Amino acid sequence: MSEKKVSLLDGFKAFLMRGNVIDLAVAVVIGAAFTNIVNAVVKGIINPLVGAFGTQDLDNYSSCLQGPCTTDPKTGEMDGIEILWGSVLSATLSFLITAAVVYFLMVLPMAKYLARRAAMQAAREGVQETIEVSELEVLKEIRDALVAQRNGGGPGFPGPDSGDGPGGTGGAAAGPREGR
Repeated sequence: MSEKKVSLLDGFKAFLMRGNVIDLAVAVVIGAAFTNIVNAVVKGIINPLVGAFGTQDLDNYSSCLQGPCTTDPKTGEMDGIEILWGSVLSATLSFLITAAVVYFLMVLPMAKYLARRAAMQAAREGVQETIEVSELEVLKEIRDALVAQRNGGGPGFPGPDSGDGPGGTGGAAAGPREGR
């Protein structure tokens, strides 16, 4: 029972070299870059569109829950309790835009591609199955013809008891054949 001890460094190297770790790292980097694009779309397009109905920055939308919501100019502290629902709305819009872009530009085309590929594969398998079935039918016909030839059922084929051919007995009386 000699157990080979893997060093800590070798284990870490094996962990890093796994394919799923590298794929995950690539996904995180691309996701971070994609987040920057979505944030730019929200700030450059969505916020100005919302700004047509009010302020251009969604973060400025807020409500006062308790007390007068005034900011002390000296300290910068807020009097009262302010609910910043505009920033929640901005984050929600960012999420919806990200989800829509991922779905319509990545998930949906990939699903269509995989469905098309599966249909092509099924068609190939269907053709292969048809070829196998037709080959099976031909083999059955050959078998039936050989059985008919052996039993004397076909025209021009000598019967088993005629004495002519490989199945004949040379004129001797023979009983029914079994096992052939």
